[in-house]
Amino acid sequence: MVKTTLYLEETTAHALEELAGEEGRSQGEVIREALLVYKSRQARPAPKGVGEYRSGRSDISERADEILRQAAYRDR
Repeated sequence: MVKTTLYLEETTAHALEELAGEEGRSQGEVIREALLVYKSRQARPAPKGVGEYRSGRSDISERADEILRQAAYRDR
């Protein structure tokens, strides 16, 4: 592991201290996990248009795989 220094606002530092205490973990563990979660979200952006439109159809969740597959091939 590499040691690093992190400057936090007082309220953020207090929240980190409370969270680590509540979970019985070190502050470093909480920060490392938070960074991994953040990075995983950044690595997989939602497909273009997801959540932006209303189709007026009620079967979209049942056909999600098919719709996403079609969209992926269409954008190639």
